[in-house]
Amino acid sequence: MSESMTGQQLEQCKQKLLQMRAELAARQAASSEVGDTGTVVLDQQSVGRLSRIDAMQSQQMALESQRRRELVAKQVEAALKRIEEDDYGYCLECDEEIDPRRLLFNPVVTCCIDCADK
Repeated sequence: MSESMTGQQLEQCKQKLLQMRAELAARQAASSEVGDTGTVVLDQQSVGRLSRIDAMQSQQMALESQRRRELVAKQVEAALKRIEEDDYGYCLECDEEIDPRRLLFNPVVTCCIDCADK
């Protein structure tokens, strides 16, 4: 934990990360039920050409949303692991402290503002 981050701020970040993890799991479950990522049927008698194109576009959007959810889920798990290991709040690039306000805004950030600007 960084010296400038208080225990209360660390707990706020941890709670926000746990909430993010729960929301991501709920979204993943909801998108699995819908099944937008399945194979698009190319039977012209049952679906017109524009409908197939629309279905393929929807499928790609669903796949990209799933990829993004998986990426954020990995970031959340990594942040929670850093909290457990007492490494949370330090920049992975320069090893300086990350401003607690930055972490409270987005608890998955891994770099200080200076390294993020590079």
